[in-house]
Amino acid sequence: MAVIYIVEDDVNIREIERYALTNSGFGVEEFAEGRQLRERLRETIPDLLLLDIMLPGEDGLALLAGLRAEPATARLPVILVTARGSELDKVKGLDLGADDYIAKPFGVMELISRVKALLRRTAEEPKPTILRCGDILLEDERHAVSLAGTPCELTFKEYELLKYLMTNQGIVLSRNRIMDQVWGFSYEGESRTVDVHIKTLRQKLGKAGSRIRTVRNVGYLLE
Repeated sequence: MAVIYIVEDDVNIREIERYALTNSGFGVEEFAEGRQLRERLRETIPDLLLLDIMLPGEDGLALLAGLRAEPATARLPVILVTARGSELDKVKGLDLGADDYIAKPFGVMELISRVKALLRRTAEEPKPTILRCGDILLEDERHAVSLAGTPCELTFKEYELLKYLMTNQGIVLSRNRIMDQVWGFSYEGESRTVDVHIKTLRQKLGKAGSRIRTVRNVGYLLE
């Protein structure tokens, strides 16, 4: 039985989420704020986290960034719960590493469908591995990147983008394909975001960044 943690300060919404999930056969634990969640995560990591953005104290986006920075929770599946119309929060959340989002008010069927879809996707992901390309070394189990032995600090999405490029070395990847694989089916931004992330990734990789070649009118290639 998959275990899902809910972080939501609104008691009524939390009850709806718990009722829907338990009736669908999931184990559920509830938290009203980030501090309570952090304490529990020191003991047990769940199969999925349902995270509200508007929380007292540390908000959901700050909490998400902290989770992605920790090796133990870097790959924890996260669905953000957002207020309808807060497009900026959705984009920020996805860039910080959220796997999906659902807008309030939401239907019970939609919630369960998104939870099951994300659990299926994460179950199908390959096991952690080590990737190399010249001086670039990516250790997925540690969620770490180094350049000729020197640590290279990347954001969550920069890391996922580099991993996708390294997994497909020598293959031309279109912007749309990169969007689908790195940002996920639910991301509604424009493909321009790929270009922006490629630019910052090249800068952080220094000389090794020149290995990422632009294929005009198509996308990108890691040589």
